[in-house]
Amino acid sequence: MDAPSSTDIFLFDRFRLDRRIRTLSRSDKHGFFAPLAISSRALDILGVLVERPGDLVLRAEIFSAVWPDTVVEHSNLNVQIAGLRRVLDEGRTEGSCIQTIPGRGYRFAVRVTRVQPGPPASGHLSGNGAAGPIAEPKLPKPPNPRAASGSGNTPRIIASRERKWLWCGSLGVVAGAVFLLVAVVTASSWRLPWPSEARPVPRLSIVVLPFTALGDDHNAQNLADGLTEDLTTDLSLLPDIRVTSSRTAFTYENSLVDTKQIGHELGVRYLVEGSIQRSGNRLRVNAQLIDAETDTQLWAARFDRDSGDLFALQNQIASQLATTLDIALVAAEAGRQTEHPGALDYLLRGRATRLKPNSPEVFAEAIDAFEHALALDPQSVEVQSRLAGNLVTRVLDGMTNTAKSDLARAGALVDQALAASPHSAHAHFVKGQLLRAQHRWPEAIPEFEMVLSVNPDDTEALHALGECKLYTGAIDEVLPLEERALRLNPVDPHNGYKYNRIGVVHLLQSHTDRAILWLEKAVRGEPKFYTPHAWLASAYALNGETGRAAGELAEARRLAGGDSFSTVARLQVTYSDRPKIRALVEATYFAGLHKAGIPEN
Repeated sequence: MDAPSSTDIFLFDRFRLDRRIRTLSRSDKHGFFAPLAISSRALDILGVLVERPGDLVLRAEIFSAVWPDTVVEHSNLNVQIAGLRRVLDEGRTEGSCIQTIPGRGYRFAVRVTRVQPGPPASGHLSGNGAAGPIAEPKLPKPPNPRAASGSGNTPRIIASRERKWLWCGSLGVVAGAVFLLVAVVTASSWRLPWPSEARPVPRLSIVVLPFTALGDDHNAQNLADGLTEDLTTDLSLLPDIRVTSSRTAFTYENSLVDTKQIGHELGVRYLVEGSIQRSGNRLRVNAQLIDAETDTQLWAARFDRDSGDLFALQNQIASQLATTLDIALVAAEAGRQTEHPGALDYLLRGRATRLKPNSPEVFAEAIDAFEHALALDPQSVEVQSRLAGNLVTRVLDGMTNTAKSDLARAGALVDQALAASPHSAHAHFVKGQLLRAQHRWPEAIPEFEMVLSVNPDDTEALHALGECKLYTGAIDEVLPLEERALRLNPVDPHNGYKYNRIGVVHLLQSHTDRAILWLEKAVRGEPKFYTPHAWLASAYALNGETGRAAGELAEARRLAGGDSFSTVARLQVTYSDRPKIRALVEATYFAGLHKAGIPEN
């Protein structure tokens, strides 16, 4: 860094920065200053900020002063700012000393007195400001709301912000210094890999632009930073999606760049951008998905939450965004017109078809698309797994007349997929589904746990694991799994299955009124799935609503076909290998169906 200015001592709040001996000290209750442990880079940054209290200091200006002629990762500044805040904001109630101006830089928001240099200080200093004349500090200027919010038609300004792990105060300044050391060692060889003009844009390619925190709440700023990182990570766990690293996304700080230019430079088809704003105990997150080729908004969502545990809230919102964005991306790509469809086109068409309410016709259409994809790319693990998964799922839902051959074909496909890619999370999920369909619940549990070890927020795996826990007797573990899945993805078009599972558990626990509420939601969500109709018929009958019970039973019989609901004794065969829950089933489900009109034998 350049040599200190003529003013070497700065007093603010309870602190004294002496740039001659490169020391930051804090006064105790007696007015004596004790030195604080802080990195040299953080001291240099603080020196730049306190020289201009109340002014916006651009990030580029800080980099130029602190890291002259050096190429470093942009996150290094975020690390040092976070370290400074941990020291300077300890015990403060009025907000951070260092305000973030989203997309631009920082403002030192505390009154600063400048002391003319005297003899070099050492040990404890009085810090009473008597060493020389005091310059009148500039008062903080109000932030520009247009720059902070990014509203209007001005080009997008993208900023690098603190990484999510900066929430962990225990890392302290030491962690920042270690991170900085590693970054400096590697930065000299790092360059942004701009794509060439001729590079084709991958179909499912996306970048998460840094979320913006509106206002001066540094906790909301930290949440925005962490949410950007978490969402990037969660999207990268999804199959078929190419996600640009957050490090690359951060390079657009302080740059006036429009959507199409970002898409061109990064070689991505989609962008995610959003904002965070906190008011009292309420937090609002806005996000939108943009087509980079046309600058068209394809999807938008708003999340309003109570800001309790911000770190947990960050993870929850990121996971929910990732799952809903996955659906939006598949729907957007499947809707593009393709003159000569390839394997990926058919794969996307099959996935998009499965967003419709389940029915025999929907399964047939999706399976046909996956079969076309497999014919074009027979070695694709993703296609093998998708085709196998849909064959199994229509068996689980009772929407096929070829259950035996469906399961045999699915078994061969998933074994082929796992042989080629033994660590494929989706292939393990389908293997678990196959074991579920074969009523081998204890064997299925490790398959779903493997999936969740890769992605703890996989809502399908959480739901499938819930059934396995139910049928192996661990009934108390079911509701937390299903409720978590619903929180993570409340807009999943197949949440009717989760509603059904929750209703089943409530009925088995003799909470009939609660069971009816959830089973009615399940029937509305998946009207062609016979199971919720049957359980709802039982619940209505136990509640004395015999007319409604008879109607639901008739619908269950129509959808199931055959003579599945001819007698209670026939139904009991299905549950004969579930001894841990059989007593509950007989006392509730079977008893209710008998009241609804099904004979015992």
